[in-house]
Amino acid sequence: MKIATIGIDLAKEIFQVHGVDDHGKVVLRKQLRLNKITKFLPI
Repeated sequence: MKIATIGIDLAKEIFQVHGVDDHGKVVLRKQLRLNKITKFLPI
């Protein structure tokens, strides 16, 4: 699974994370709480 683009819907408590590949096919959909978002993203 290669993610080309990640979109994040920012909110107060729960974030929606959406990833697509080079062809626009959805390869990732997650709901994450604020305290889990930093562990999920390799920043």
